Amino acid sequence: MKEPWSIKSRSKTCAASEEAFEDGEKIRAAIFPDPESSGYLRRDYKVEAWEKSENNEVPFSTWLTTYTPPVIEEKPEAVVQDDPETLLGKLIEEDEAHTENARYILAVMLERKKLLRETDTQELPTGKLRVYEQRKSGDIYIIKDPQIPLSDVDKVQEEVRALLDPQPEPESEEESETETTSKENGESKTPEVGSDENPDKEEISQSEVKASDDDSTENESNWEEDESAPSKEE
Repeated sequence: MKEPWSIKSRSKTCAASEEAFEDGEKIRAAIFPDPESSGYLRRDYKVEAWEKSENNEVPFSTWLTTYTPPVIEEKPEAVVQDDPETLLGKLIEEDEAHTENARYILAVMLERKKLLRETDTQELPTGKLRVYEQRKSGDIYIIKDPQIPLSDVDKVQEEVRALLDPQPEPESEEESETETTSKENGESKTPEVGSDENPDKEEISQSEVKASDDDSTENESNWEEDESAPSKEE
């Protein structure tokens, strides 16, 4: 059964009071189960509104974060094919079972590059889910931890490398024959200029893959003074 790990965007106003958030304000982010789609809904609250809310709905995950206004950036003319975050978003939207390992390795890579931060870990009957927040935009990535054996890390990393830097398709027999004929006729083919080395193709050591019994999320001292997700009192 396919499960929707869709990306959730940060709200501009409080879900309870509808007041606009201010730049740098501490807010409470929460994810709730969505009964209509079997996925999740994100809601953001002012801290005071969250504490005073009488809504008894139990959140799937909640954490304290800092609000920053969305930055409108110019979109590049063409999507960078080997951008890890673009690839992660694409794989999440496609939600193919065979890319679970690649999605997790990409998330670990982006977390190491300080682009994502893990905000929560949830245990479900179907497996462990890790909740990541994009530091700049506040978008959420829900990643299933496939519990990759350490012996398979290198293999999965090779798969990710192939996705980030796909090799060109081999020439057909007809094209090869044409090239051979051109060489026999004294024609030479101008070699293509090689591209620079891809800076995003990084190695992920086995020690960087989280152990299966790691049920807690480490707090970062320079991010939030309180990243815990306390249960909401009724």
